[in-house]
Amino acid sequence: MASAFAQPAVGPVWSHNCSFDDLAVLFVVPEAAEELDTGAGWARRWVAAWRSAQGEVVSPVRDLAAFEWSASRPARAFAWRAGQRHRPGLAYLSATGRLHGFESLAERRVLLALDFVGGMTEVLSQPFTLRFTTCQRPGRHTPDFLALTRGTALLIDVRPADLIKPDDVVKFAAAQRAAGAAGWQYAVVAGWRPRPWAALEALSARRRAMSDPLGLLPELLELTAEQPRRLGELVAATSWPTLARAYVLHLLWSRRLTVDLALPLGDESWIYLPRTG
Repeated sequence: MASAFAQPAVGPVWSHNCSFDDLAVLFVVPEAAEELDTGAGWARRWVAAWRSAQGEVVSPVRDLAAFEWSASRPARAFAWRAGQRHRPGLAYLSATGRLHGFESLAERRVLLALDFVGGMTEVLSQPFTLRFTTCQRPGRHTPDFLALTRGTALLIDVRPADLIKPDDVVKFAAAQRAAGAAGWQYAVVAGWRPRPWAALEALSARRRAMSDPLGLLPELLELTAEQPRRLGELVAATSWPTLARAYVLHLLWSRRLTVDLALPLGDESWIYLPRTG
């Protein structure tokens, strides 16, 4: 199987307006049209099975976008047992204010990236099971996440590049076609850009809301409005340098300040006030 990956743009990755695509390495899903059964009426024959408090709810793929997602539960249970090779858990998202399930550390990274890029109204883990047909046999696939935004959604699968097999490609192609029928976007996350991800991990430590009893916010905004400053120089110029360092990371996470994530994050990093308009 030939591998194809979306190539990220070369240049700065500004933290205040970076997108999910700026952080992730995406697998380009081939059409697989010769294998999938996509003849007339396929969106009626393919179905999505959702779980709810009342049991399983099955709907045609053509009605995916109309499902009442607030009543859904993960299509698969999250299991913990001794000796398992993957590491499931729960991750907090500031965008939703609650914990979300993940089945591996790779999936946990997706949740963190979604939280940073923002714009979400909800995230569903293992949202539904897609039941589709190929020219040879029926198929089943449970996507990893459905990130809902205002007006659209992003359906996401997570699979490290070296673990993608031909059967996975067929499932991804089916999920991509189903997402398209619902007017959603679709992505397969196969890896991460190393430098932006390292910086994002550092910023995430200060993503929760912070109080400002010492008035560091106006100091930091005024200093960066005068001119861009290196991180070490910026915090040293405040009244409380040690506390200001943590507050700068919080302002970078919340997009009040900006830094180039394509470069290593440290005292020599240039911190800017984002341009508006």
